[in-house]
Amino acid sequence: MNVPDPIDGSLSPRTTKPLVVVTEHLAEEAADWLGARCELLHASVTDHRFIEAAHEIEGLVVRTYTRVDEVLLAMLPRLRVVGRAGVGVDNIDLAACRARGVQVVTTPDANTQAVVEYVLCLLCDALRPRLFLEEPVAKPEWDQIRQDIVGLWQMDELVLGILGLGRIGRRIAQVARAIGFHVIYHDIEEIPLEARNGAESVTLSRLLAESDILTVHVDGRPSNRRFLGREQFAAMRPDAIVINTSRGCVLDPQALAEWLRMNPAGAALLDVHDPEPFGDDCPLLGLPNAHLAPHLASRTMTAMDNMSWVVRDVAAVLEGRTPRYPYV
Repeated sequence: MNVPDPIDGSLSPRTTKPLVVVTEHLAEEAADWLGARCELLHASVTDHRFIEAAHEIEGLVVRTYTRVDEVLLAMLPRLRVVGRAGVGVDNIDLAACRARGVQVVTTPDANTQAVVEYVLCLLCDALRPRLFLEEPVAKPEWDQIRQDIVGLWQMDELVLGILGLGRIGRRIAQVARAIGFHVIYHDIEEIPLEARNGAESVTLSRLLAESDILTVHVDGRPSNRRFLGREQFAAMRPDAIVINTSRGCVLDPQALAEWLRMNPAGAALLDVHDPEPFGDDCPLLGLPNAHLAPHLASRTMTAMDNMSWVVRDVAAVLEGRTPRYPYV
């Protein structure tokens, strides 16, 4: 059997090493490590090299934008493991993988620090206006700037609400409490008291009504789709700030846009969207109190490298060993 050469796409003889395909970016060191143990091919699922080699592929390494579904799995009869270089598995049909005996592995804590830092930056952006001077200014202008650029609130005067107290939510609770926020949270699971990092458990209705800032940290399971809609936004304070770095599908963008129009003192800082990238039909475009970022929360070199090391568990499965982070 021949497979496409990973460099030029020409056919080369099949080796005894398992063939693993990387469909999106992978850190060079991690790729080299995996390449020493497997035959490695970098190709998207629409690349002709991927299609030509499909019947030989035993491992797949993906990130956010490769959809592993029934259609793709049907092309890969020898597939044994899917490595998600990241945390969420919204783009992977877990049931279909289980039915075919395909193990799914992830990097659950790879980007926690990066996302928490990013949320903190968003909080500062929302609460502490800043201006940097590029040239000297006269005393009257200096005084006017200092008069105009004033934060309305300090963090220790505000309630931070966390929707979803998982790994990232817990770390945010720890950091926010250290700064001085009163922190409340809502989660569908019972979180042990010692794991809450001082956050107070409340009902969803209290979370919405009492949060000055609501930061969203839930996964993309079907039951969370459009979890925050018209009813939920209407229950929030008119000057509340909504931060979402979890999944774009959690928010109803049309409902959020309507709420922002009716509540100009409110704001939304959104790092994730549904779809990505959003188009010119996005209802949030053009709203002065909607701030849209291109999915940057996990974009530190350290976090991306951490996520790339999912290759260790990919190799473990292919070698018949138990992976460290199987997705349950």
